Amino acid sequence: MAALCVMTSGGGAAAMAALGRAWWALLRARGVWGNAAGRRGVRALRRSPVRVLQPQSPRDSPQSPAEPPPQPPPPVVERGAAAPGLWYEKAAPGDRRLGKVVTIAKSKKFRDNHGKVLLEGHRLIKDALEAGAVPQTLFFSTVGHLKLLPEAEIKRASLVKVKFEDIKTWSDLVTPQGLLGIFSKPDPAKMSYPAAQLANSLPLLLICDNIRDPGNLGTILRSAAGAGCEKVLLTKGCVDPWEPKVLRAGMGAHFRVPIIANLDWESVPTNLPAGIQVCVADNNDPDAAAGTAGSAPASPKTPVKSSPKAAPEHEDEKRAAGIPELAAQHYYEDWARAPVAVVIGGETHGLSLAALRLAASTGGKRLSIPVVPGVDSLNSAIAAGIVLFEGKRQLLWRHKQEDGRQKLPVPG
Repeated sequence: MAALCVMTSGGGAAAMAALGRAWWALLRARGVWGNAAGRRGVRALRRSPVRVLQPQSPRDSPQSPAEPPPQPPPPVVERGAAAPGLWYEKAAPGDRRLGKVVTIAKSKKFRDNHGKVLLEGHRLIKDALEAGAVPQTLFFSTVGHLKLLPEAEIKRASLVKVKFEDIKTWSDLVTPQGLLGIFSKPDPAKMSYPAAQLANSLPLLLICDNIRDPGNLGTILRSAAGAGCEKVLLTKGCVDPWEPKVLRAGMGAHFRVPIIANLDWESVPTNLPAGIQVCVADNNDPDAAAGTAGSAPASPKTPVKSSPKAAPEHEDEKRAAGIPELAAQHYYEDWARAPVAVVIGGETHGLSLAALRLAASTGGKRLSIPVVPGVDSLNSAIAAGIVLFEGKRQLLWRHKQEDGRQKLPVPG
């Protein structure tokens, strides 16, 4: 022990030398050095010193791959039958499919990218099914809603029964009926329109130019279907016809008359029959004096608009390019000869220069709807209804006159 203590009193190389001498003396005293096994043990210790491993904390230990937590078993889907072979699923508490689907279906980007539209209400969904629209999912609150729909068509869809309170939460209607549907966006070329609509169709077309108000466009489409229009063309700048507010205002017109949307003016003529005459509707009275309140000057070269104010970009465009000259007349005078198309402009921008050029290239006319001086111009929906039904009257009258002449006896 005294020899070992040299380590504490000395220092450096001297201390290490003293410690070595003490260590060999201890081994000789115990007879280890003379033993071959002892010498091998010392050499082994000298070559391979023992390494003392400190216990590791869990933080320092290598991470084993974490096992995923056990997943809860999927909820049991409760099913019911509305009729033999017509099965539906009952939504479980906390099911968020209805809210998610309704929210994204109201987005125009979603409708364009995924080709899906949202329909609400018994009448609208029934009209869509009868016209050949393809249902994907129907949400309903009572089985009675399904019994009023064509069974063969709804069998192709996923049927989900939800609480009426859930439909009321996501519905845009003041008094929801408890029926919502997600449909594939209808293709006019593949639709089967009602036989009565086809039988009463006239060579009368409607072109909507920058109709941006959803309520106005829906009402215009309803008027077009009621007047028996052959088809409706919507130019770029019009509101999406499958927007929920347009669908509600249309009252099923989307499934009674073909609607071709998002057209540029270069492609409009390709969607018109040969030999058609295109007329434009105007709120300006050709007999009124220039500068009358609420209307623009009545000269044929005056920018045509259905609102006193036109957008600056349109004014610049018209000044630079010039306004085509159109013969102006009242809407109730003779103008409808088959086939004929009517252009209705939006309230904000009025008729575009492209619309006036198309009318001029077909020998069309500017149809004015006179109003009492001082009264603001009619909105687009009312103007469309007036002109379309007058066009229908004139076409039917002319058809009747032609039939009468054909029945007259031929002089011998």
